[in-house]
Parts: sequence; structure tokens; C-alpha cells
Amino acid sequence: MISTPYIFNEIYDIFQKSSYYTIGLELSLAFVVIWLIAYKKHKNGKLLTAEEKAEIIKKWKPEPLVGETVMSSFALTPRLVEGKVGKYITIDGQKCLNLATHNYLGFLEDKEIEESAIASLKKYGVGSCGPRGFYGTVDVHLELEERLAKFMEMEEAILYSYAFSTIASAIPAYSKRADIIFVDECVNFAIQKGLDASRSKICYYKHNDMRDLERLLEEQSAMDKKNPKKAAKTRRFLVAEAIYMNTGEMCPLRELVRLRKKYQLRLFLDESLSFGVLGKSGRGLTEFLQVDRTEVDLICASLEWAVASIGGFCVGSSFIIEHQRLSGLGYCFSASLPPLLTQAAITALDKFEQQPIIFKELNECCEIFDKKLQNLRHLKVRGHPLSPVKHLYMLLESDPMTEKKLLQAISDECIKNSLALITSEYLEEVEKNYPRPSIRLTVNRLLTDDDIDNSIKILINSSKKILGD
Repeated sequence: MISTPYIFNEIYDIFQKSSYYTIGLELSLAFVVIWLIAYKKHKNGKLLTAEEKAEIIKKWKPEPLVGETVMSSFALTPRLVEGKVGKYITIDGQKCLNLATHNYLGFLEDKEIEESAIASLKKYGVGSCGPRGFYGTVDVHLELEERLAKFMEMEEAILYSYAFSTIASAIPAYSKRADIIFVDECVNFAIQKGLDASRSKICYYKHNDMRDLERLLEEQSAMDKKNPKKAAKTRRFLVAEAIYMNTGEMCPLRELVRLRKKYQLRLFLDESLSFGVLGKSGRGLTEFLQVDRTEVDLICASLEWAVASIGGFCVGSSFIIEHQRLSGLGYCFSASLPPLLTQAAITALDKFEQQPIIFKELNECCEIFDKKLQNLRHLKVRGHPLSPVKHLYMLLESDPMTEKKLLQAISDECIKNSLALITSEYLEEVEKNYPRPSIRLTVNRLLTDDDIDNSIKILINSSKKILGD
């Protein structure tokens, strides 16, 4: 049994070794704890009568599980899509030419890819039911990562099971609270969520405006000179999209690389819309502009657009990619990519390498469509001629709600005339830079000249009917 004098001697020694600040803080915390216990006991000391309880229950109004629905919400008038989604799509029983989904190369209807996925399903089952780091890794995952790294001519690749989480996980895996990220104001929502998760200082520059970006970089450089100790511990990142989902425009990659070198930045590039689209071999904007891929620290891309599978990937040096296997939350805590869809992506890569003509065919369709869209009287097109994503805006700008209703009416009229188009949907209160309402049109290489001409005709007639002459 420990004697009382021994305990007091121990307490005395602790006080002797501690500073006045530490002693004061500990006594203050002890006082707060005692006060809270006494206050809670006093507060709970009075028991309510049955009548008082009944009165409280009567006045209580629970919050609704679902908030009020905006009457203009598209969720109130859902459309039924039946059958396989490919070049054509059946909406509410109406067969339409599909310009609404991201099937740029037409792989969703490719028989060889479909058969390889079915064979993989029979061999592995539907899914791995676990993250890659536990028991979710199958040989096809390793094969696809090796193939992607080899195809992109990079050291290593990492697979994610969801395209959205790819870039959203990659950014916070490297950039932390004390770091700075310079980013285009029109980046997609997945990038915005990655920026939020990083908790870094975010500096937005005007869309594709390299002068504005360099102005921000110079301002930061001046601040660094005033506080060199802080600057030495701060990492700087630059994030951009090869082709921007929200505008369809191409980023000035050569200029970004120049500024990366000048101001010592780490460059992250999202090639989701350009992978399988640009370049002679479909390697993306880096190949199209002949930019050395080693100049880009991390390249991310989706497997859900041109590849027509599921998931996404990142490629870079082994040092960078291996870091994500421990720090990329979407990789560490998500069930791995289903093996059948992994095999479908492998077969799609085979077609990339065996049939490079498909990229030329897609580029020609994009250019022809872009040129003919210029003939629209009531709508104006935005997007690079080679971009498979085009945005159609009202020619005369008005308030966003009015524009959205009119564009939705044009889209509905197009569907009635067998052309599937959709309006772009954004989270108004969440998006950093809420885009202007638009009709988002997607191009694929299966379109013929007659398909394009007929689409333009339907667009012209539908916009004329809704907006008048």
C-alpha cells in the first residue's frame, strides 16, 4: 500500500519540475472539469413531471428527412432509359441518336470488349469485395496498371475504382494544410473536392489566362522573399485539366510547363477528356502538343469516357505513385475495380494500340460537328474543335434560371425528335465558380455525315420552336 506522504512527495516533485504556465493550465482544466460535473448534476437534478414531458413532446417538431424540392427540379420529371446505351439510346420508348453520354470511341457496343468482360466474369465473379491493400488485388489489376504505365511511357500507374475519386484523392495525398495550390477557376467538381480535402491555400486564376496565373505566382514569390523560413517549408502545386469538362476548352499546357519550371511548382494534369481522344496514339494532350510527360509530375485520367469502363488511374514516377498506395484515400479504402471491368479496359487498350486510326476518326467527327454548330442562330458553341465535349449557350444572355428553363425545353424538344441531348447540371450552392447554364453535347466516332447533318437540323428547328424567330 502506497503511503500518503509518498504521494505528496511525488506531487511536490512534479510541481518543482513544471513551469508556472503548465501548473496554471492544469489547474484551470481541473477546475473546468469539476465545474462541468457540478453544473450537469445541478441541471439534471430536477425531474420533469408527466405533464411537463407531454408539453415538451407536443411542442417538438422534427426536421424533415428530405428538404423541400424545387418545383423546377429535373428529379420531378424523370426519364426512363431502356436497353443498352450506345450510339442510340431509348428514352421513354423513343429511340434517339445519343449525343448525351461520354462514349467517344463507341466502345460500349464493341463485341470483343463485351466478350472479354463476360469471360472475366465467369473466371473471377463480379467483384473482389475488398480494397487493393487487403484482399482486393487480382492479377488483372496488376496487368492493367503495367499496361497503362507502358502505354503512357511512365514508370508506374495506380488504379482507382471510381473516376471521381481519382483526382479527388490524388490532390490531398500530396498537398496539405501549409501548402499552396494554383488552379484554374473552371476546374471540374472532382478537382474542387480534392482541393477542399487538401485544406491547402487555394489560389484561383482566370480560365486559361496565363498572365493572371503569373501575376499570382509573382505575388506569392514576393511574399516568400519576406518570409524565407515559411517559404522553405511550403510546397506549391499547379492543377489543370487537359480539356475542361465545364467549358470544352483546351489548356495551354506548354505555358503551364514553362511556369512550372520558372516558379518551381508541382504540376498535376487531369487528362480525363483527352485520354483516348488526342494524339496519334490517344495518349492525350501531352502527346498532341508533344510535351515531355516527365515535365508533368502527375497525370490522372478517367476510364469511364473513351475507354468505356469504370474507374480511373494516375501515372508518374514510381516514387510519386507508391506514395498514393498509402495516402490516396480512394485507393486505400474503396473496394477495388471489378475484374470484369478491369479486363474490359485492358481489351480497350489493345484496341488503342492495334487501331490508332480510331483517334483520327474521332478528331474528324469533332471538327466537322464543331464547324456545323457555328450555323446555329439561337445558340452559340463553346469548346475546342477537337474536344468531344461541346457546350451550347443562349446567344442572348439573361438570368441563369430563365436560361436553364429554355435550354431544358430545347433539350426536351430534341428528344421528341429522336436526338438525345442533356443540359449541364451543377450544384449551385457548392460549385466554386458556378458555370453558365448550357446544353452539353458529346461527339463519338460512330457518327456519320448524315447523323451530324440531321442533328444540326433538329437543333435548329427545336431552338426555333422554343425561342421563336
